[in-house]
Amino acid sequence: MRALCWVGGDGLAVREVPEPRLRNTQDAIVRVSRSATCGADLPLLSPGDAGLGVGDVLGHEFLGEVVEVGPEVRRHRVGDRVVVCSVVSCGRCWYCRRGLFSCCDNGGSTEPTVAEPPWGEPAGGCYGHPRSAGGFAGSHAEYVRVPYADVGAFPVPDAVSDDRAVFASDAAPTGWLGADLGGVGPGDVVAVWGAGAVGQLTALAALLRGAERVIVVDRHDERLRMVERDIGVETLHYGRTDIPAELRERTGGRGPDVCVEAAGAGDGGTEARGFGQRLLGGGRQTGSSLAVREAVHACRKGGTVAVLGAGTGFVEAFPLGAVLHKGLTVRGARQHGQRYIPMLLKLMARDEIRAERLATHRLPLEEGPRGYALFRERADGCVRVVFTPQERAG
Repeated sequence: MRALCWVGGDGLAVREVPEPRLRNTQDAIVRVSRSATCGADLPLLSPGDAGLGVGDVLGHEFLGEVVEVGPEVRRHRVGDRVVVCSVVSCGRCWYCRRGLFSCCDNGGSTEPTVAEPPWGEPAGGCYGHPRSAGGFAGSHAEYVRVPYADVGAFPVPDAVSDDRAVFASDAAPTGWLGADLGGVGPGDVVAVWGAGAVGQLTALAALLRGAERVIVVDRHDERLRMVERDIGVETLHYGRTDIPAELRERTGGRGPDVCVEAAGAGDGGTEARGFGQRLLGGGRQTGSSLAVREAVHACRKGGTVAVLGAGTGFVEAFPLGAVLHKGLTVRGARQHGQRYIPMLLKLMARDEIRAERLATHRLPLEEGPRGYALFRERADGCVRVVFTPQERAG
């Protein structure tokens, strides 16, 4: 089958790779109809990043048709249209039973020496990521093996198109997680750093949970216009505004109740570039860590900062004093999609979430390298690229 593979450095190529086979009794094989780019993939393409092997298949957001199931799969049949959560979780461990699916003990690497150095303990797996996240083949392919299919795959309602449903795999549950971590409720003022797909879906989630005001911060004019047009919330361009000062001005001098960093892991220089430059001190910084610092400074006393960026390393010069003296709650997680996806699909079926507008570019899989170049550089107004592996370039 054809798949989009990492070929070293920041290189990508479409190659022929073996088709996946059932390996366990709870597996399913899904014929992919849509897969989407995500900022969490970009650090994997940075020169010197450890973990990927040449020929590894990228991608973790997808939906498609079930073509084969293991003997212990009970909830899916051949022919079902399903969206698959990007996080691989068993559904039975201590963490999964408590709804903490991305903390699953069994979905990621079972090799402690591989999984523990970045995080201290193994965590749930993710498609298209290194062995520390399970080493599962990615979604930019014609077929994908889905472990724990009864836990991670969800039937898509007839009323929800493929272009809409693919965002229920990762972007929409991550956005909902941001609002959930922040405890967003009626009357809250919420600020969101990042106007990519996750940032926009975080803003929408905050509105659906009853927020009184939502303010999205970014540097891309076309994205800010999209936010204003499609979601109807306020925006700030951080290249032209002192963000913490403006947020205090708009909130009676206090600051937002909830601040969400949704700038994305990026590669230290794309969607998140430039956030918080006036706060720079010593130590290494990435775009999302600067956004977190700015969020901490901007949040009102006693408020909550939610961190969604998929960073894996260490952040120096973190403003711990501001967290302590302002009495802030800081929370972070990867998305627990198994908790949110059924609800999100219902909202999509009722047209309350119209995520397909985020698919600014649709390309056949053969154009995967060009699609990632567009996505990485945010060229041509790109928010997300959606690939159609079953369609040939013509």
